[in-house]
Amino acid sequence: MASFNLTPIDPSTFILTGIPGLEAAHIWISIPFSTFYIIGLLGNFMLLFVVGKEQTLHKPMYILLCMLALTDIGTSTSVVPKALCIFWFNLKDITVGGCLTQMFFLHAASVMHSAVLVAMAFDRYVAICNPLSYATILTNARIAKLGLVGLIRAVLFVLPMPLLLSVQPFCANHIIPHTHCDHMAVAKMSCGDITVNRTYGLVIALVVIGFDLMLIALSYGLIIRAVLKISSKTAHQKALNTCTAHICVILSSYTPSLFSFLTHRFGERIAPHIHIILANLYFLLSPMLNPIIYGVKTKELHDKVGKYTCKM
Repeated sequence: MASFNLTPIDPSTFILTGIPGLEAAHIWISIPFSTFYIIGLLGNFMLLFVVGKEQTLHKPMYILLCMLALTDIGTSTSVVPKALCIFWFNLKDITVGGCLTQMFFLHAASVMHSAVLVAMAFDRYVAICNPLSYATILTNARIAKLGLVGLIRAVLFVLPMPLLLSVQPFCANHIIPHTHCDHMAVAKMSCGDITVNRTYGLVIALVVIGFDLMLIALSYGLIIRAVLKISSKTAHQKALNTCTAHICVILSSYTPSLFSFLTHRFGERIAPHIHIILANLYFLLSPMLNPIIYGVKTKELHDKVGKYTCKM
């Protein structure tokens, strides 16, 4: 019987179990899941609507905000609806093709999200350190090109993940203890050698997170140096206020992502449901908080949102 369970087969479906050990609480867990998801969708679509309608907001900073909103919608929508189907209707089946497709979109959107945060850090650097040339350095066309480069990078980096897994033999026990098709969770279902898959996933995570965080840190290092040279305290405060929203978004985006990555790779003693909850926090918290943060911290956007809200 043991040898039968290890026989490589080509199953038509995987089974996503949800959050192992907390199956009895799935209905209760679905309440914050669905609430955060709906708030995130409403906030991000509101941001897209307001920026699209207001000509005065057709500026590089707000175009970047729209890119961030689209990646937030993409990451949460690639994961949360299926998770809710598991929690509410016990619909745990997902085809192999559907699983690999979900994996591609959720990881590609995450890599794109990171690229947008880097572009936003560069935007703040130019705005504070070279304000007189801001309009010539960061035109809307250049922002669109940066977005395209970020999208191409995301596709090229992530596409090998599902392609490498598509040629792997999967064992008879194709139950994935997760709410979604995470790369390593699916790779562990293989009966073959996953050294290449494991190494590629680790390298991409380190390159994307490490390189992007390094660029963000460099931008803010230069910003701090420029701010310290300003003698006026009022100017100090104004310069730092322009960065507050972006710093909050960075913290809400990278903190759960880093915790999830570290616990998945190095936290063998941590309970599986902790791994899964941390992984889902990235897809829930960041999309919900980002539009709220910018709506509160950016006066121009706050005023425009208030104008349209009052009309409703």
